[in-house]
Amino acid sequence: ARAVLEDMPVDVFKIGLLGSVENIAVVAAILADYPDVPVVFDPVLASGRGDELSDEDMLSAFQELLLPQTTILTPNSIEARRLAAEDGDEESSLELPLDECARRLIAMGCEYVLLTGTHENTPQVFNDLYCADGLVRRDSWERLNGSYHGSGCTLASALAASLAHGLPVEEA
Repeated sequence: ARAVLEDMPVDVFKIGLLGSVENIAVVAAILADYPDVPVVFDPVLASGRGDELSDEDMLSAFQELLLPQTTILTPNSIEARRLAAEDGDEESSLELPLDECARRLIAMGCEYVLLTGTHENTPQVFNDLYCADGLVRRDSWERLNGSYHGSGCTLASALAASLAHGLPVEEA
């Protein structure tokens, strides 16, 4: 990564599945050297079929090392509740209102949080963008029938591409 970054400019970082605390630490160290480059963090905490991919140590590393460097975090509701959990409230965090999750995640250092509503049991899907001042925008559409894999990754990638082309977060 450092060889590429020394050879060519990068307009945005997009982070997904990291796999270990060691990987999180390395990525955080690299990001620290590029504080002016936006960071889109799509936290992949479980596989599409529900297998856990991030343990409690990794969640702590995300909270302490990556969230403070994140321009925009794009969790689904399950990921938002897990990342927003505070010590001792792992079980009760499953019931946290999503706006409280966004508030907590921003307090941990994210500039923006885009909560995606694909994992909620609602007739419409709501994607809500938050910043320190609260809700910035809400986009919604009717839920499609069926189950889809990769929509969050696609959204985060499109968001990163839009930021790389100079759009502000609210428009991207």
